[in-house]
Amino acid sequence: MIPRYSRPEMVAIWSPETRFRIWFEIEAHACDALAELGVIPKEAARTIWEKGGAAKFDVAKIDEIERVTKHDVIAFLTHLAEFVGPDARFIHQGMTSSDVLDTCLAVQLTRASDILLDDIDALLAALKRRAFEHKDTVTIGRSHGIHAEPTTFGVKLAQAYAEFSRCRDRLVHAREDIATCAISGAVGTFANIEPYVEEHVAAKLRLKPEPVSTQVIPRDRHAMFFATLGVIASSVERLAVEIRHLQRTEVLEAEEYFSPGQKGSSAMPHKRNPVLTENLTGLARMVRSMALPAMEDVALWHERDISHSSVERMIGPDATVTLDFALARLTGVVDKLLVYPENMEKNLNKFRGLVHSQRVLLALTQAGLSREDAYRLVQRNAMKVWEHGADFLEELLADKDVTAALSEAEIREKFDLGYHTKHVDTIFKRVFGEA
Repeated sequence: MIPRYSRPEMVAIWSPETRFRIWFEIEAHACDALAELGVIPKEAARTIWEKGGAAKFDVAKIDEIERVTKHDVIAFLTHLAEFVGPDARFIHQGMTSSDVLDTCLAVQLTRASDILLDDIDALLAALKRRAFEHKDTVTIGRSHGIHAEPTTFGVKLAQAYAEFSRCRDRLVHAREDIATCAISGAVGTFANIEPYVEEHVAAKLRLKPEPVSTQVIPRDRHAMFFATLGVIASSVERLAVEIRHLQRTEVLEAEEYFSPGQKGSSAMPHKRNPVLTENLTGLARMVRSMALPAMEDVALWHERDISHSSVERMIGPDATVTLDFALARLTGVVDKLLVYPENMEKNLNKFRGLVHSQRVLLALTQAGLSREDAYRLVQRNAMKVWEHGADFLEELLADKDVTAALSEAEIREKFDLGYHTKHVDTIFKRVFGEA
């Protein structure tokens, strides 16, 4: 997590100040429940809220205490006691450190999820706007990087919209799965604290009680959460790579916005490089890399160990902050993307009609030729275009074997671009519910 790829709202979730405030709220809500059960005095619970709620926790002081205690939660509780006074003895009754740490992490990840969901919504809005703008902008579709058949640029963006809609659904489910609370005490048996306390704290923090916490919340939940972030990052990269390829000089069908005063190269003043989408590819690699250690955290020893702790202290902030930045950057790229329909048309016609080869193939089979013979006739004329720059339509019209099966009008009809875009409205209705 470095400032270059960070946005303040997401960074704030992971600050020490936020973490300690959440720790306090977990402890204070637990005290309320304990007071209701008669375990601690109600006056003590009120004092804890009043004095702890008004306190400004000193991060440096807590760190100083931790250097002696070698225990972060004890260091915090020691510092909290300085504000609360004698009633601090009622804090953390029957609880263990993981109750605080794991529940806090759940709060942080759900808050991070909400920001990421807003990010995806903004991206979806940009994709939808640009998709409808270019719904009928015909371009060449490519497979293996080679010209295939015509599509529209709007269909390309509709595909991205559908993909990020799925990403959103996955994140909603991952958020729900990670939003669990554990206030169950040592080894998760509730021996020294009533399950009601967990239920109370969970309700206050908008979480669900963990069914079986074993002192820690099971890390399969976290593994799925970070894996979901990795999938979203992969979708970010997929669209970024598409834009990078379309910006290549030989293609130049779309291009990142190049702002006034921007420089593309320290050596070559003419350069306009796809630096934003290249950056997104790199950021996606980082987010994906954090899914594997989250999966390795699942296998803890017996009821718990802390091998997951150091991992999560890094990947929690890094994955969410990086993905937040990447989604916002991708939204900006899509929103300002420069699109060149004239270059799309030029590239579409670069190989003089070859993109209509399948239609001719199918027409020949429907005229009675075997698929093998039809393929051979179409391919031998197509190769003249590839190798000698011939015109595909002219070659077909000059081929007696082809004209023996199809009339000139039938052949020419197979070169109608509109044939390839006739179902664009259907695709849009499936994706957007409207065309």
